[in-house]
Amino acid sequence: MIGLVGRVTGRIGAGLVGEVMVRVPERQGSEAFLAYRAVPGEPLESGTMVVVVDYQPPRTVYVEPY
Repeated sequence: MIGLVGRVTGRIGAGLVGEVMVRVPERQGSEAFLAYRAVPGEPLESGTMVVVVDYQPPRTVYVEPY
């Protein structure tokens, strides 16, 4: 999961959970994950491209802008 690129589909606010769609090549499609900012900062709006920097199974990722 770490290093995969996705798109924000539900705004990620400061300290708040959002949602991202991440393309998972092994599963030949995109999947939705709960997402937090890895480093506190400005909110990430829907449509922002992000990269996964940490993963906590089963469905939580920490992201930063791509």
